[in-house]
Amino acid sequence: MAGAPTRRRGRLVGAIAVLVAASVALSGCLYSMIPESAPSSTASLAPDVTGIDPALVPYYAQTLSWSPCSGGFDCTTVRAPLDWADPSAGDLSLSVIRHRASSGTAKGSLLTNPGGPGASGVSLIRDSLSFAVGAALQQDYDVIGFDPRGVGASTAVTCLDPTAMDAYLFAIPPGARGSDAWNADLQARDKTFAEACQANSGGILGYITTDNSARDMDLLRGVLGDAKLNYLGYSYGTFLGATYAKLFPERVGRLVLDGAIDPSISGLDVGTIQGVGFESALRAYMADCQQGGSCPFRGTVDEGMADLGTLLASVDRSPLPATDGRRLGANALLTSIVSALYSKDSWSYLTTALSDALRGNPDVAFQLADFYYSRSGSSYSDNSTEAFTAYNCMDYPGPPTQAQQDAANALLAEKAPTVAPYWQGSDTCAAWPFPPTGIREPISADGAAPIVVIGTTNDPATPYEWSVSLAAQLSSGVLITRVGEGHTGYNKGNACVDAAVESYFIDGTVPQNRLRCG
Repeated sequence: MAGAPTRRRGRLVGAIAVLVAASVALSGCLYSMIPESAPSSTASLAPDVTGIDPALVPYYAQTLSWSPCSGGFDCTTVRAPLDWADPSAGDLSLSVIRHRASSGTAKGSLLTNPGGPGASGVSLIRDSLSFAVGAALQQDYDVIGFDPRGVGASTAVTCLDPTAMDAYLFAIPPGARGSDAWNADLQARDKTFAEACQANSGGILGYITTDNSARDMDLLRGVLGDAKLNYLGYSYGTFLGATYAKLFPERVGRLVLDGAIDPSISGLDVGTIQGVGFESALRAYMADCQQGGSCPFRGTVDEGMADLGTLLASVDRSPLPATDGRRLGANALLTSIVSALYSKDSWSYLTTALSDALRGNPDVAFQLADFYYSRSGSSYSDNSTEAFTAYNCMDYPGPPTQAQQDAANALLAEKAPTVAPYWQGSDTCAAWPFPPTGIREPISADGAAPIVVIGTTNDPATPYEWSVSLAAQLSSGVLITRVGEGHTGYNKGNACVDAAVESYFIDGTVPQNRLRCG
């Protein structure tokens, strides 16, 4: 996911997308597969408390009460400490869903995370099981989705009501871009948003961190009865998985990290490199668009990009009124572009949105932006925006120095000239009520079993170089390269990638390092 108004405001400017953005449709609905009916048994293995601090054993030893939930799944709630360093500080709840192995005999549990931070893992498995994992993994594993702390049906971050959220994300600031009035308006919005999150979230904001979420994931491993963690993490989920491996290398089973985040680079560098990545993906889209008869951009790719830049500048000066009363400015239009670039399957919708915007109709562009923010009608279907901000404000130290910011701006202007004028937003985290506790450093996870990292060569949200870097940092890292467009590589129609991932999970066959799948 990315920040507001164009991407979620904050140090992590674009973010780390929710996996299911790849399935966007004009209606804003997710592609959904009807899952197979799970076996009726809901028995669980005994909790694994091996090596657990005695103060934490009551959490690891809890007995889960599974109940049938829609579509043949099982659902439960797991109790976790609010503060892992001080279990006496109180508890929070984690929502968990399970699709039992269709073979009837599971090799174990396979935990999944769709990204974000802030995406609902429960929704991913319930609504799009076959999009999340292939049939072979459904057959051999109990597939587990969970909402991390702060997210969805778990104890959640709560901030603004829908009307106020619309104003926060979409209202056009007064004055010219970058003026004192413009900046003052954005800073006031950030302050209002942060104060609402603190007032409405029940005291959890200071504990919404990836480190705590990784510890929650080990709790899930233990209460599910697995001695080792088997895990498939997408996008931000790779950072969560790598953090787990750093904390618990001896408990790593089979981990696959798809569309990696580089844990060693700053939030500013994350946002800057993403801006360059989306520019590259936008150029690939433009080349493809110009081969079709319905493309509104003519000439060379450079000429098409220049015309798109003119469109962005035009709506920045004169926002387009939509039928619902909102106005489409450059930030919202760029959000719609970003939303569609996560998957090549969405490029045709982007062409429709841009063609309509050139004719003065922003409605389809708003549909793409609304999907990005989980907005439907006049409400929001989840709290992904709030959770995204909460995690990033706690995980990423900052802010950058002025010299660092100037260097990032110069790089964006050179490498991403189309998106650069609208990429950098205000810093919500400057108003956040808690200072960040996260650090940025390489993760080696010495002693862990082989960890497979998948990178896609023109992934806009998590650029390929991050997967290369993470695989090199991990002592047991194994890199798979998917040559192509779009975000993440497994279960995207590449038989080479799919076979390598599924052989690892099912048979324990470690893929060839630097396997390249065209």
